[in-house]
Amino acid sequence: MTRSRTVEAINEKIKQGNVVVMTAEEVIQLLREEGPEAAFEKVDVVTTATFGPMCSTGAFLNFGHSDPPIRLEEITLNDVPASGGLAAVDTYIGATDVSRTRPEDYGGAHVICDLIEGKKVTLKGSGKGTDCYPRTQVTREVALEDLNEAFMFNPRNSYQNYAAAINLSDRPIHTYMGTLLPKGTHVNYATTGQLSPLFNDPYLKTIGIGTRIFLGGAQGYIAFQGTQFKTDVPRYENGIPKTPAATLSVIGQLREMDTEYISPVVFKGYGVSMNVGIGIPIPVLSPEVLAFCGISDDEIKTNIIDYSVPKRSKPVVATVSYAELRSGGVTIDGKKVKTAPLSSLRKARKIAQVLKDQIRNGEFFLTEPVAHFSLDSRVKTMVKGDDEA
Repeated sequence: MTRSRTVEAINEKIKQGNVVVMTAEEVIQLLREEGPEAAFEKVDVVTTATFGPMCSTGAFLNFGHSDPPIRLEEITLNDVPASGGLAAVDTYIGATDVSRTRPEDYGGAHVICDLIEGKKVTLKGSGKGTDCYPRTQVTREVALEDLNEAFMFNPRNSYQNYAAAINLSDRPIHTYMGTLLPKGTHVNYATTGQLSPLFNDPYLKTIGIGTRIFLGGAQGYIAFQGTQFKTDVPRYENGIPKTPAATLSVIGQLREMDTEYISPVVFKGYGVSMNVGIGIPIPVLSPEVLAFCGISDDEIKTNIIDYSVPKRSKPVVATVSYAELRSGGVTIDGKKVKTAPLSSLRKARKIAQVLKDQIRNGEFFLTEPVAHFSLDSRVKTMVKGDDEA
C-alpha cells in the first residue's frame, strides 16, 4: 500500500504546532540511516535554499499620477534607465540596467535595494504629452513608502544545475560568472549544491505555479516557469539533469524584503547583477518525494565549460561533482585547479533555517501548486542551426 500525505494535512500540523521540519542538509543523514520509508514517518517538510547572482531579476513600480498627469515614456531612477513601455506611471526596472553616470558600479539592483532600505531615489521622467496626459516632464524624490505598488518579479531564477566556468584562453575574460583568469587557472561555479531547491525536487513533483516561497526575506510565490525553462534533458539515474534545465519565475512584495537576503553585485567588465535569496519548502508527500531530498553533493555532477569560446555551445572541459567543487580544487587533465563559488552556502543555510523556523512557528504555510510544469519543454535559439535544442 502506497503511503502518502497531503499539503492540507501538513498545514494542519503547522497550525497545531507539531510539524516536523528539516533542512535539506539535515535530512541527508536521516535518509542514510533509515531510508525513505522509515524516515517518511519522521519528517513533514524539507526546506531548501539558494543565494547567488541571478541577472534575470527586477521590480515593477507604480509612482501614482502627477497633476496634471503624465505618461512616462523615458524614465530614470538615480540615472538608471527603466522601462517606459507600460501604462502611464508604471515601470519595470531590471537588476542589470546600469547608471548613465556610474555604469561601472551602480545599476538597477542598487536602486531596488536602496528602495528596500528606505532610501529616496531620484525619479526623472518625460513624455511627449497627449490630451489625456498633458504633462511632459517630472522630477521628484521617491521612497518605497511613496509608491502605490512595488513588487519584485524575476523572469529567471534558481537555475537547475548551471554549468561551472573555466577560461582556457591566454587572456583574462570578464563574465557573469566573474573574472576568469587565463590558462585554466581556476573554476567558478554558482549553486548551493545539495541545499539547492531544484536538486531536491528534480522532477518538479511538489514545485509549481503558486508554490509559496521565501524570496529576499519576504514570502513570495512561484509565478510561472522561468525563461529558458528546459526539462527535456538527459538525466543521471538520480534524476539530476546533466545540463542546465528548469528555471523559476518568482514574485514577491518589495516592502517585505530585507537586504540581508537580496543584494547588488558588480562583476568587473560585465556589469551589475543581483544576489537573490530563495528558499522553497518541499512537502514530504510520499517516501518517493523524500528520497529525492537525500541528494548529496557527491551525487550531483555538473559540466565545466570553457567560457573563452565565443559560441553558444561551449566545449565541456570536464564533468565533476559538487563535492569536488566544494573541496576547493578539481583535477583536470592531471592538473589540480582551484575552485571558487559565486553563491553563498552560508547565506543559503541561514535561509533554509529561517524558513524552517517560520514553518515550525506557524508563520509560513505551504501551498499546493495550481499547475505543474511540463517535463518535456525544450529551448529554441535566436538563430536556427544544427546544434539547436
